Amino acid sequence: MAKGGFREAKGDLRIEDVTKSFGDFTAVDDLTLVVPRGSFFALLGPSGCGKTTTLRMVAGLEQPTRGRILIGDTDLTGSRPYERPVNTVFQSYALFPHLTVRDNVAFGPKRRGEKDAQRLADEALNLVQLPHLASRKPTQLSGGQQQRVAVARALVNRPEVLLLDEPLGALDLKLRRQMQVELKRIQTEVGLTFIHVTHDQEEAMTMADTVAVMNLGRIEQMGPPAQMYDLPSTAFVANFVGQSNLGQGRITGRDGDFVVVDVNGSTVKIPSARCAVTSGEVLFGIRPEKVHLARSSDIDAAIRDRKVAFGDDMRATVLDVSFIGVATQYLVRVPSGATWSVYEQNLDVDPIDLKPGDPVWLEWDPAHAFGVAADGTPIPGITPAPGQDAP
Repeated sequence: MAKGGFREAKGDLRIEDVTKSFGDFTAVDDLTLVVPRGSFFALLGPSGCGKTTTLRMVAGLEQPTRGRILIGDTDLTGSRPYERPVNTVFQSYALFPHLTVRDNVAFGPKRRGEKDAQRLADEALNLVQLPHLASRKPTQLSGGQQQRVAVARALVNRPEVLLLDEPLGALDLKLRRQMQVELKRIQTEVGLTFIHVTHDQEEAMTMADTVAVMNLGRIEQMGPPAQMYDLPSTAFVANFVGQSNLGQGRITGRDGDFVVVDVNGSTVKIPSARCAVTSGEVLFGIRPEKVHLARSSDIDAAIRDRKVAFGDDMRATVLDVSFIGVATQYLVRVPSGATWSVYEQNLDVDPIDLKPGDPVWLEWDPAHAFGVAADGTPIPGITPAPGQDAP
């Protein structure tokens, strides 16, 4: 195909049966996914899971060992980076320090011989709300401003796919959160396909329409952020996307629409529709903000006033209390010996006065519980990591 044919490719990004090996190490293992055109897609996972390798293959910086990468019906496999309708924004930004902001952004169009390169650069700077800084050098900008210039320099080329490789990693927490909102605004306005690679689950969930969680070169689960958080399908996802309180249990029966589970002598229930296992061993899960603390098995007055009926409870001992502003985080030890987290919103002037060593009851609505397969994934406080002995 002519080089121009690659650059003119349009449509969904399709990764078909892609494997990438480096010697004996398989970084990406038989990966297949479709990123709809115009969507904001996040690849989320820990270091070494294969997400950056996947991004580099889409960019053309690496070639698959097996499989194909397409945009629409155009097979990009084997083509070079400059032949593809793809641009990348890196964490380092890679701006030219000797050029002004405007000239940095205009660099691509000028190199292609476009006569209106400066106008295109100004339009891109307007998009990222930096026209007033066009004459400055990159060293005169803040980290967040440099990041916006890097985005403008990529967008000015009007790529079919924009790749974001940990673009916010160098920013402080407050600025990072501001830029999450800004990047989503830009993506919505330009309507291009954004693929964001990150290990930060908050980044992925804040910006993306769809999140794919990668582990060991494969996708563990993919879907809308709220769905991923509310109903993880594996123990790895439950632990990586937010926090989960997990307990190793065994299914002992059914109670209407619920599965009954014994977790170290405590009987809990999981909605059948939210449990991936029908018999035998199961990992029971409940998110920290769904759990409430009480000094006894009776529902305390504050909970009773909200008219919430809790169907499960468990004895526990307070290990630590941390005030974090909007909420207080309690670390408690449950009968299995595992440590659970509980987040109580600071709604009252006089919160529950608890200190380490105090006995408490944990209460939750069983409708919020979930169950995933006990697949051997190391769970802190439950399953020892490979090569380690159980405590």
